Amino acid sequence: MSGRRRAGRDRGSFTAELAAGLPALTLLLLTGLTAMDAVATKAGCLAAARDAALAASRGEAGAAAVAGTAPRGAQVRVAVDGDRVTATVRAPVRALGARLPRLTVAASAVAAVEPGLPEARP
Repeated sequence: MSGRRRAGRDRGSFTAELAAGLPALTLLLLTGLTAMDAVATKAGCLAAARDAALAASRGEAGAAAVAGTAPRGAQVRVAVDGDRVTATVRAPVRALGARLPRLTVAASAVAAVEPGLPEARP
């Protein structure tokens, strides 16, 4: 017999397997990219919450202090409770895909009110 193989039933099987697995690979890629975006947004929310809590504990307006640094579309809420200031930042995460539900991440930070200040401001 010759060293050449005859083209048999295996011809084109790689193309069929690729066509079947490509949608799953695409979904996995979109999920990974959305997760990375969510982690980055969460880090931005945490940094903004810390800044807002510290600003409010010094007597400044906490929500106004992070207007430029908070993630896009973020909602900042600052609450003063006695000698503690709590700042919560919530931001939407854009899911990569038109029909996927919108995700929201949130982060909170607490700071003590500086002594000698008249009152902390939200």
